[in-house]
Amino acid sequence: MPSFTPLDLTLVLLRRMQDFHPALVERARRELGADAARMREANRRWQASAHGRYGRGEASRYRAALGEPEARARVRLGDLECEALRWPLPLWPALRFEVLLGPDGRAWNAWLVRAPGHPAPVLRAAADLAPWTATVDEVAAAFPPARPLEGTAPTRTRLLVDVPEDAGTAPYLVDFTWGLLQTATRRPPRQGDSNTGPDTHPER
Repeated sequence: MPSFTPLDLTLVLLRRMQDFHPALVERARRELGADAARMREANRRWQASAHGRYGRGEASRYRAALGEPEARARVRLGDLECEALRWPLPLWPALRFEVLLGPDGRAWNAWLVRAPGHPAPVLRAAADLAPWTATVDEVAAAFPPARPLEGTAPTRTRLLVDVPEDAGTAPYLVDFTWGLLQTATRRPPRQGDSNTGPDTHPER
């Protein structure tokens, strides 16, 4: 994808967030100077590339869009040592787009994480869980033990966390798209909410 740019990938991320917050996405798109047609075209081309030369989820597909990563880091997941590649994107200067490579060199995960030098938000109550304010790791760290659940679609992650309230704690479902917080919904506990999805980054 020689003409696919960091702006185009940002539009792809926004397209996946549109189901949760269309007004926020439209405002962000205008801030980026892109019209709705460009966002649709960027998403179409990104989806087409998943079935083309690079194959869905391949690290080379992200490098083709973003160039060489700004930073690399070694990350340990259990007994495995992986490599994290990180790039800046136009819309979120305090975040980086991270692609996690397994020992075989394939992309295991891709999402937004906090950039070095930018403090994590203070998360103490449900009111702090506002859209686009926090990442998966930050919410999991703020409300342990966070229980990962199966996401509702590809690129989505869901955590079940206990959030402090006046009378104790209450369970909240927190949904993320590309690793960025979208919604936090209070609900009663349900049977089967124990670990049913992939774990978030352990030992990070």
